[in-house]
Amino acid sequence: MKQTPIEILQQYWGFSSFRGSQEKIINALQNTEDVLALLPTGGGKSVCFQVPALMQTGICIVVSPLIALIQDQVQQLKNKGIKAIALTGGIPFQEVVTLLDNAQHGSYKFLYLSPERLQQELVQEKLQQLPVRLIAIDEAHCISQWGHDFRPAYLKCNLLKILFPEVPLIALTGTATKQVVQDITKHLLLQESLVVKDSFARKNIAFRVYHEEDKKYRLKQLCTTYSGSTIVYVSNRRSTLEIAQYLNGIGCNATHFHGGVPKAERKEKLTDWLANKVRIIVATNAFGMGIDKPDVQLVVHYQLPDSLENYMQEAGRAGRDGNPAEAALIYNKNDETQLKTQFVDVLPDVAFVKHVYRKLNAYFQIPYGELSHESFALDFNSFCERYALASKLTHNALQILDQNSIIALSLGFSQQTSLQFIASKQQLMSYMERHPGTVVILQNILRTYGGVFDYDTKINSALLAKKNQISEQQLLKALSQFHKDEIISYVAKTSDIQLHFLIPREDDKNINPIAKKITKQRELKIAKVKQMIGYIGNHTQCRSRQLLTYFEEIDTTACGKCDICERNKELTLSNTTAIAAQVLALLKNKELTSRQLIAALPFSKAVVLNTLQSLLEEEKIEVTTKNGYKLTEK
Repeated sequence: MKQTPIEILQQYWGFSSFRGSQEKIINALQNTEDVLALLPTGGGKSVCFQVPALMQTGICIVVSPLIALIQDQVQQLKNKGIKAIALTGGIPFQEVVTLLDNAQHGSYKFLYLSPERLQQELVQEKLQQLPVRLIAIDEAHCISQWGHDFRPAYLKCNLLKILFPEVPLIALTGTATKQVVQDITKHLLLQESLVVKDSFARKNIAFRVYHEEDKKYRLKQLCTTYSGSTIVYVSNRRSTLEIAQYLNGIGCNATHFHGGVPKAERKEKLTDWLANKVRIIVATNAFGMGIDKPDVQLVVHYQLPDSLENYMQEAGRAGRDGNPAEAALIYNKNDETQLKTQFVDVLPDVAFVKHVYRKLNAYFQIPYGELSHESFALDFNSFCERYALASKLTHNALQILDQNSIIALSLGFSQQTSLQFIASKQQLMSYMERHPGTVVILQNILRTYGGVFDYDTKINSALLAKKNQISEQQLLKALSQFHKDEIISYVAKTSDIQLHFLIPREDDKNINPIAKKITKQRELKIAKVKQMIGYIGNHTQCRSRQLLTYFEEIDTTACGKCDICERNKELTLSNTTAIAAQVLALLKNKELTSRQLIAALPFSKAVVLNTLQSLLEEEKIEVTTKNGYKLTEK
């Protein structure tokens, strides 16, 4: 007898009821309706297509953007005894064919693949031989050029709707504005789909923002106050190790995690954290997608994310079990500058894209009006050096040309090589004494890159070669030898890009049709950074309401637990004059810092700092040369 959705849910997930709109979505898919599901992070998106797929014969195709996310979901299904298969980017093509043949004859229920795999003609042919009964497009916001994670290959996902017009399709995302929703509907050919949107409100999470000059002090306070599972997000790989070492040094059990950690070690770290053998994991922002850990009590952003969409998605990994949790964002003025440098200053304008395109044609000597059908190997560093181009700006300009089908870039584009010294300083000195010809190269590495003894450090091989007055090939050969001699750990990431020109060269005429789009996308990304900065700078509106308003949820109430609500509550319950009087009384006999005052008073940091600001404006107190506070001398 055919199982009901609830019976499937109980059998494989152990739950006795659905959450939010899950059941409504499942019923629509059973009735062969297309669905666009907008569910919050932790809202159980995968259940929405996995349950109906298990209720019928045939296979469900799932398109997902990240290899790690695909692997995690496939492993979770296998752990439940459900047959699932994955086609990711690193699999040799012949193995892909074998896997698709297995899917055809092996009664698999789920076939996961990346959007890039979907573009291969043989894959499309093989898919048409499968008994496809359901299609799921996960992280569907990637299809929109106005979304926060635009992935050009996602634009081809509508192939599945063309190949299987009668098969129901579900598009899922945890973060989408109205414009992104319109893009998803348009590009996936969803004519009369059911659009389901659950509130993004996470009532059990306290969203708090901490402005700190000493960010580590606040991180210590948070990680020692909470005893439960914790994620600390940082902006780069080096910081994962640095912050994890700091936390371990103050007695907090922590590990670091990023894409450069060896696969076996990464798996061990994740397993230990999932099993609560390690309490805190310090990671870059890709961490957490597809990872089912409901008991995360604290999520800390140690640096500013580039958009409210990313922040909401990452912060939402806290408190999935429904228990109280905190999403903390720690920042200072330096972070605002860094955010602009990292995400705004590297956005090319139309003039720069035109300039790069002209130089690209000149570099490969493409005549005006001609289309070359060759595949070119572009040495990115040499290209940038020859024309004095900023590398990050140039990289983004090439991506724009690729996204708009003016050129085609190979996957796996990498700008730099990375290395770390693994020999001790004594061993290094001894090595240089035995190999005097290496001294200049090794010293130049040490002078150019600080922390190269402590971290896996990205280097610019073209720049180092120039400093050493040798060719880049000679430098790479030397690095390879240092690696063999166990002086450094060296990962040679090729700087070559396989590049195809897709249209005849006409210089500015090829860029003019996409000029408005380039300008709009640039403006959009700048706006997202401004919105992020606006969020941390808004000290009057409830944090939860700010976030929900951004996602067009208007009818919301104050959460009562964020830093702003708590401050307003304290100011309402306490007489501000009385708080000021307590501050003045403490300063009567001695100078105190803001941190000492916060520790001595029964009020939140925000209330104490506001009171200090008011007293400074009233000239009742003044700042000392040691950055403390004292009563104003009369």
